[in-house]
Amino acid sequence: MAFRSRREKLRLILSGGTCVHPGSVYDAISIRIAEDLGFPLGMFGGSVASLAVLGDPDVTLITLTELAEQMRRMSRAASLPVLVDADHGYGNALNVRRTVQELETAGAAGLTIEDTLLPAAFGEAKAQLISLEEGVGKMKAALDGRGDPSLVIMGRTGAASITSIEDAIRRARAYEAVGVDALFFTGIKSRAELEAIAGATRLPIVLGGAPDELNALDYLASQRVRIALQGHAPIAAATQAVYEVQKALREGTPPKALKGLPSVELTNRVTREADVKARSADLLGLKK
Repeated sequence: MAFRSRREKLRLILSGGTCVHPGSVYDAISIRIAEDLGFPLGMFGGSVASLAVLGDPDVTLITLTELAEQMRRMSRAASLPVLVDADHGYGNALNVRRTVQELETAGAAGLTIEDTLLPAAFGEAKAQLISLEEGVGKMKAALDGRGDPSLVIMGRTGAASITSIEDAIRRARAYEAVGVDALFFTGIKSRAELEAIAGATRLPIVLGGAPDELNALDYLASQRVRIALQGHAPIAAATQAVYEVQKALREGTPPKALKGLPSVELTNRVTREADVKARSADLLGLKK
């Protein structure tokens, strides 16, 4: 399968003895930059997907089709393995199965399915969880939908910040028993909570954000954390940069006087201009 090597790279990260930070990716340019800088993998978060595709906040308005198509664009642009935040799988367990099939075809190296109740329930401002039984059913569906056995399926829970650390452990162990490849946690607040999770489970752990005391990679590795997210600063920085340039132009700044623009060398590198020129010479008979 065309994407198997990417998935095997992600599996090597999960089976290794170190913890890594992924690059936050959301389009063809961002994934190429992350790859060029040497990130071992990319993280395609649900929030950045919503921003990049819709320009909307992370309130589960993006569709599976839109998410998968954006992943497909990134797969075409670079060979960096990408872990996709597939949210709740876009519906019930049958929808989860379809989600896995679509993201596998789109080239994802791995994906997470979470047990948060999404979209938000009517009249409920606070985040809620689906039942443990439904969560287990979704994990089973995700595994059943996988065609390539090298695709990584992660069970994700936000119970640590919604119910309790004990509930997070209970859910993680249930997902582990189903056969997921790794456990993804959000809302972990302390070393004591992480150590309780690590002591009660056996699979590789992924952290979706954590306080400063959980930033030391050596410590995280000792607790079986293999991937630790650092948020999604790149798209935030890109938003600010576009705003500043548009504002300057609107206020009359000449294009040649703009600050912070990429060099020609950087632009040519991320657009793979040399490769395009070589193909043009070979396929169109153009001079190199």
